[in-house]
Amino acid sequence: MNGILLLIPFALGLGLAGLAAFFWAVRDGQFEDLDGASMRILIEDDRDD
Repeated sequence: MNGILLLIPFALGLGLAGLAAFFWAVRDGQFEDLDGASMRILIEDDRDD
């Protein structure tokens, strides 16, 4: 029973931290360009390495 009293607040805290990180990423613009990375791989570079 003592373990539950410790694990429930811990799980709620981790859930809130994950939710806060998601909202921070949305506000920061992480999900603005969903197709950019997948299209950049198809563009050929004319660089000579």
